[in-house]
Amino acid sequence: MIRPFKAADLDDLLRAWAAASVVAHPFLTKEFLEREREEIANVHLPKADTWVWEADGRVVGFLSLIGNEVGALFVDPPFHRRGIGRALMDRARDARGELEVEVFKANKNGRAFYDRYGFELLGERVHEPTGLPLVRMKLARR
Repeated sequence: MIRPFKAADLDDLLRAWAAASVVAHPFLTKEFLEREREEIANVHLPKADTWVWEADGRVVGFLSLIGNEVGALFVDPPFHRRGIGRALMDRARDARGELEVEVFKANKNGRAFYDRYGFELLGERVHEPTGLPLVRMKLARR
C-alpha cells in the first residue's frame, strides 16, 4: 500500500534504505553511507515529498521527490521484483509528470530499472563526494 511518509516511519525507511544500498551501491564506503544516512534523515526527507510502501505493518520501500527530481527510490531487497518500485514511480509520475533522476553509473540494477521505465540518458557528471560517475536521466511527460 502506498501512502505519504510520516515521522514514525523513519526507522523502517532507513532500514529499507540501508539494506537496498548494500545491493545497489556495494562500491560506496561504509563511512559515506553512514554520513548519507544522517543526511537522509536530517536534510533530504524534511524538504522532500515522500511516499512509502507499507507491507505487513512496516515500510519496505519509498520514493522521495524534490520538485520533479527523484531524490531516492529504494525497496528492501526481500521485496524486490514485486512491482513496488514501479508503483512508487507511477505515483511520482502522476504527481509531477516529467521526472529527472541521477544514479551512480555503477548501479546497474538502478539504471536498468530507470531504462525499463522509460527514462532517457541526458548526460554524465562526477559525484564530488565520492569521485564516482553519475548519469542523469529524464522521463518525459506522457
